[in-house]
Amino acid sequence: MTARCVMVLGTTSGAGKSWLASALCRWYARQGLKVAPFKAQNMSNNARVVAGGEIGSAQYFQALAARAEPEVRMNPLLLKPERDDHSQVVLFGQVDDELTRKPWRGRSASVWPAIAKALDELRAENDVVVIEGAGSPAEINLQADDIVNLRVARHADAACLLVTDIDRGGAFAHLYGTWALLPEPDRALIRGFVLNKFRGDASLLAPAPQMLQQRTGVPTVATLPMWWQHGLPEEDGWYGHPLGGAQPEAHQRTIAVVAYPRISNLDEFQPLANLPGVRLGWARTPADLAAADWVILPGSKHTSNDLAWVRAQGLDRAIAAHAAQGRAVLGVCGGLQMLGEALIDLHGVDGNGPGLGLLPLVTQFAPDKTVRRTRSRFSTLAGPWALLSGIEVAGYEIHHGQTAQHPAMAPGRAVLPDALGWQNEQGNVLGVYLHGLFEDPAVLHALFGAAAPTLDTVFDGLADFIGRHFEPGFLDGLIATS
Repeated sequence: MTARCVMVLGTTSGAGKSWLASALCRWYARQGLKVAPFKAQNMSNNARVVAGGEIGSAQYFQALAARAEPEVRMNPLLLKPERDDHSQVVLFGQVDDELTRKPWRGRSASVWPAIAKALDELRAENDVVVIEGAGSPAEINLQADDIVNLRVARHADAACLLVTDIDRGGAFAHLYGTWALLPEPDRALIRGFVLNKFRGDASLLAPAPQMLQQRTGVPTVATLPMWWQHGLPEEDGWYGHPLGGAQPEAHQRTIAVVAYPRISNLDEFQPLANLPGVRLGWARTPADLAAADWVILPGSKHTSNDLAWVRAQGLDRAIAAHAAQGRAVLGVCGGLQMLGEALIDLHGVDGNGPGLGLLPLVTQFAPDKTVRRTRSRFSTLAGPWALLSGIEVAGYEIHHGQTAQHPAMAPGRAVLPDALGWQNEQGNVLGVYLHGLFEDPAVLHALFGAAAPTLDTVFDGLADFIGRHFEPGFLDGLIATS
């Protein structure tokens, strides 16, 4: 095994592990090294299609940052929450029903050999493997069955960074408490503390970093300033803000994304947030739709439950009123299914229920899951979506349901072949199964006359950022051989 392993651990979820791992992937790749990302187990409903199946979106973007082809070994185990107490288990890109039925503690022992093998193979094929942990390594109730934090760090003999979100407050207590709860041999793996999302005068941090090093022996190696517009999707989706209130004059278009509980694949809307003149935000109440030019119903890991939530909030009436005024509505995957007349489930996959009735479609759920990358071309569209007419698009599909024209209703307008997209007769309501629409430069140019920053530009910006803020020579030292 030739690769040196650098691992990013966090004091909490949301501390900045995925972001920092992406930056490290590009930083080391720019040194001329062959780099691969790795996360043993990810829990997220944001997934991407790669050769062999699906992986968490964070590892997909980390692979692109590393200039590597994304693949299932980079995220061997993916947990996709369907309820608060249940997740679908994806092993090496494919749904594993047997593992899904197993309790968590019994599952970890059975999957560790395969996880270790995937990591060993990546180490044998690369110069550097950048590993991301999950949550916190100090969850002492889970350490005995850990397969994603300390067990991985020990197996890879990884040089570990421990990152914390200082904007939340209590950062030094988080760092010290996490370090103190680690088994003593594992503390030696922690090579540096990282303060993330800092705002203010850095001189006010003293003498805390020095005091922390006296207690732990671990230096604080970087203080990363708050950076709002770095352009990388958050690991669990884009985090926007509610849209209630007046629209600022500086924005030419307001886009509301309906934020139901089991929302999925939110990262695909990040390019919209990067566009000038676009105001993008959550919609959780009818008031959030009042100023919206577009309403987007995104993907869902449990369409029928999320549709029931939409009704409980009164959003169904608000969406119908928005559409009745001729304003634009877009449904993607689960959102497309919601726009139809009915959801039919004969196999206990998702659930039955009436749809929103904005497209003359019926969705039937099946045990088999469609997971594939897709290239298609729009036919002639009408209304606000007419600008997409004739455009070839590339994206991906991840869905259980199959959708078709309602047999007893006037036909809708099929706008993508192979049952991938429909439009209502008025032309303002569009539903597609294709994820990744706004990541296509041709789509952005057609709809907005503008382009979002390319991913390569974003990754280079991340690498430049950590290069400026880490201690000089520290990142090189992490991968130096003894």
